[in-house]
Amino acid sequence: MKISLARTSAPKTSKKYQEVSFNAETDVTRCSDGMLTIGVKSVVPLTSRRLRLLARRIVKDAERNEIKHLALDVRVLQTLDGADGERGDLIRLLAENMLMAAYRYDVYKTCASDKYRGLTSCVLLADATRTEKAQFALATIVADEVNKCRTVCNTPGGDMTPQMLATQIRKAARGSGASVRILQKADITKLKMGALLGVARGAKNPPTFTIVEYRGGKKGAAPVVFVGKGITYDTGGLSLKPSPYMLDMHLDMSGGAAVAHAVIAAARLKLPVNAVALVPAAENALGSESYRPGDVLTSMSGKTIDVLNTDAEGRLVLADGLTYAKRYKPQLVVDVATLTGASLVALGTKCSAVLSPDDERARSICAAGEASGDYCWPLPLWDEYKPLLKGRFADVANIPVKDDRYAGTITAGTFLAEFAETLPWAHIDMAPRMVSDDSDFLAQGATGEPVRLLLRLLEERGTT
Repeated sequence: MKISLARTSAPKTSKKYQEVSFNAETDVTRCSDGMLTIGVKSVVPLTSRRLRLLARRIVKDAERNEIKHLALDVRVLQTLDGADGERGDLIRLLAENMLMAAYRYDVYKTCASDKYRGLTSCVLLADATRTEKAQFALATIVADEVNKCRTVCNTPGGDMTPQMLATQIRKAARGSGASVRILQKADITKLKMGALLGVARGAKNPPTFTIVEYRGGKKGAAPVVFVGKGITYDTGGLSLKPSPYMLDMHLDMSGGAAVAHAVIAAARLKLPVNAVALVPAAENALGSESYRPGDVLTSMSGKTIDVLNTDAEGRLVLADGLTYAKRYKPQLVVDVATLTGASLVALGTKCSAVLSPDDERARSICAAGEASGDYCWPLPLWDEYKPLLKGRFADVANIPVKDDRYAGTITAGTFLAEFAETLPWAHIDMAPRMVSDDSDFLAQGATGEPVRLLLRLLEERGTT
């Protein structure tokens, strides 16, 4: 879908634009006389949360009514009771979410009728100021990177090996102002990344470690470093997943894709900040060389790890990623991973979990999530959990030594804290937001989260 700004009326072209109106007395949507009327009874008053969903609903309702060209008067929305924020923020919110709602992953569809046949164009009507036009332009770039991230994540594991992921990131960064380095297995071996190498051992396709760097801030200023889990397919290894839980495991590299596209977006927007994305990538496969429960791995940090379950592999590759992050002497480190099913038990599918030894840091990330639309919620990371991961024969175990069903998200974060050590660090477990649910008004598959949250963190640091 193409989205644009116009002054007071839709462009006078051969296309017939249908206008959007709102009815606060009903929830029913109808289309007649060139007007799409959206019932907004259940979403009034309009908060930012509700406006995001309304923007997506507009796209979905237009699609259901086979509308190709739509015009939305932003000034009308401003008059609805409860619409909050500056108009520039409103324009950004609408444009981002409408573009996200129009996204479809139909790369493998061969029948023309199965291809996306929704909105072709949408015009936001507003006598936009220079600032508002800038916010609109920003929104289109952000949504573009979110949707590109979704495409990478949705790609089946057979077509998205660690090397292919690295290549896709390099391709996405081309012309953005960000640079990309891809470390191959030989480089990873020289760095003694034994945790990443251990996870990758059973796969035919070797691991990679991709580094995306953007230098838009002051020379020598400490960067923000993001570390993303890049497991391009996760069988669970020898601790094999049950079949129903394996279906979407090509999405287990969503954290890696998100951190890369967040930094690329920052580069495209020329934010005045230094940022780095690190993506340790591997397949957790079954093979004669697969690492085993009971193995001991030596991480890049030198710490040894008792492998008690090979399906707790994401935290292993992140351990080496966090150790590498120390080289940058960063002002902030955030790792992102589809890490635990326990996070869905705790939070459902509405938000990601955030853990940090610094409560204020966790709160600031949650605030960035609220502002961006990539919602998250903090969980504790207390010293009381550390004894659960004391290794039997190594320094630390990758799951609790006693088979404990409880606090799985917290113990995973506690494991990562062993490798983050003194870094100004937080962990985002995005497993609850790996795929969209029906209430998101998004296409099935990857959500593209938390690209917007990470970008918001970079925006905030670019203005301080």
